[in-house]
Amino acid sequence: MGSFCREVITFQLGHYSNFVGTHWWNLQDAALSYDPDSPPSELQCNEMFREGQTLGGHVTYTPRLIAMDLKGSLQTLRQEGCLYETGREPTALTWKGNVMMHKESPSSKNSFLKDLEKLDKGEILAEADLDTSLLQQCSGAVAMDTVNSRLEQVQKGYRLEGSVRVWSDFLRIHLHPRTILVINQYNHDGEAHRLEAFGQGEALLQGSVLDDLEDKLHFFVEECDYLQGFQVLCDLSDGFSGLGSKVTEMLQDSYSGRGILTWGLAPVNHRDSTPMKEVYHLMNNAIGTINMANHSSFFCPLTLRGGLGRRPTSPTTFPLLSYDPTLWYHSSAVLALALDSMTVPYRLRHNTTMGQMADALAVSGRKVVAAHGAIPFPMVQGSCLPSALMECSDGLPWKPLSACPELGDGRCFGQSVTLRGLEGQSLVSSLTPNIKPPTPLHSLCNGEDVLGSYIRSYYPTTPLAVQLVSSPSKLTSPFPQIFSQSLGKNGLLRGQVQPPGTFWPGVSSLPVLTSLQSTPALGPWLSELQRSASAIDPRRVAHNFLSQGTELGDFNESLEQLRILARCYRDDSATRSSSEEDD
Repeated sequence: MGSFCREVITFQLGHYSNFVGTHWWNLQDAALSYDPDSPPSELQCNEMFREGQTLGGHVTYTPRLIAMDLKGSLQTLRQEGCLYETGREPTALTWKGNVMMHKESPSSKNSFLKDLEKLDKGEILAEADLDTSLLQQCSGAVAMDTVNSRLEQVQKGYRLEGSVRVWSDFLRIHLHPRTILVINQYNHDGEAHRLEAFGQGEALLQGSVLDDLEDKLHFFVEECDYLQGFQVLCDLSDGFSGLGSKVTEMLQDSYSGRGILTWGLAPVNHRDSTPMKEVYHLMNNAIGTINMANHSSFFCPLTLRGGLGRRPTSPTTFPLLSYDPTLWYHSSAVLALALDSMTVPYRLRHNTTMGQMADALAVSGRKVVAAHGAIPFPMVQGSCLPSALMECSDGLPWKPLSACPELGDGRCFGQSVTLRGLEGQSLVSSLTPNIKPPTPLHSLCNGEDVLGSYIRSYYPTTPLAVQLVSSPSKLTSPFPQIFSQSLGKNGLLRGQVQPPGTFWPGVSSLPVLTSLQSTPALGPWLSELQRSASAIDPRRVAHNFLSQGTELGDFNESLEQLRILARCYRDDSATRSSSEEDD
């Protein structure tokens, strides 16, 4: 397969999706190499980024991205960006009468944005801007010669947990002027004019919003040489669920044959939630899942929440993470790391296309897939992949990222596994001559065989695609430091316990293992979602939900389609339980 560019256009629909997307684009930016003499990366960055030029002739790299959000969601970020400013003064007024000017106070910027603004203006950060106590603790700290190195030095000093209000508060990169589309009909904050119901989102894709969206989409599509497809990040629990359903339907109708990989995102908690809003969230989750699945190549829910119903279990925990699940800034960072790994197959230079990846997973109408991840992949510095895998004595090392636990019985229809961040000798065992390998994994000669053999020991009959990438996820400011102090800078476990009071430099890169599965476990998961939504009579409990544009017949039809989809995940080779037969 050739290495020519297969462009991907990304949609981010909703505030939490933009949180996850901001972390994801910051990760992509950290992996970019601007040195033409450096060896080519395994990942092809120009699939996701477009090259442009400012009015001053400076080369720019901006995402092929359309990000939609509500009025008041941008705070300090300008909708048109600042890459193409002319620097000219506004045109003089010709009105001869009295003029009264009302000027709104600008939103305050956090420490990271203030430093970023100085760098954009070409200012070298003063020593007073640096965390001097941190610099004194860093052994071997050298004089900072470049703007970027200064920002890297201060990154560990950023603690934005108390100052991140919206996703632009930690956006590291510049966006193209055609990227952001603000929906002014609905407010981001407050009680009035909120985008809460599926029907509201569906109705948005018409009139001026549709015109603006098509204008931005055509701009990005027309400059592509070989459009591979679209990745859609969409909030699942509010009215963006309806908007995402219409956007994916439009893409399916207009770009037949292109891949449409949709990720339905739900935070662990919603701000200012009430029992009635939780009912709305459940209904949006249910009908959004089936509608976006119908119009996508595959649909994957992504959440650290214990479930999409009204009474979820505890949030997903990871042994080497100490994140706060109630902070969107934290939970979105975890999901972005997972997404950075799961999207690797169609971002490689010699890649599987989005369509091929979807065809391998979404077989026989099973368009919903489940995600799992080991964040980070637990491996001791100086160890090897076979030993690290065998240390996972309790089973597979990953945790659910779709609120869908594994069945643990070896049944699976298809699986795509990606491991990034390990290379060379760390992938295989260093065998001593005439010494019997401790396990069969230690006798294998390459990383793909090691990981594939390990996964097949749990899923012996499952079609499996294994992808290894040596480059880790590179963490740069302002990614939150949510990692165990037992990890070194490279994200590997330190072999020796550090004495109390030892300076910890933080983590700057991370190995990550992820899995996408088409699994029978999704059958009970979808059935439970369908039953929970069916237990609600919207005419009595949530009549306003219907008044926002969703007809009762359409709601019931979506739930029936969800029930039928759940049946597609039955494994006829296994003995069905009586409860499954009753369903």
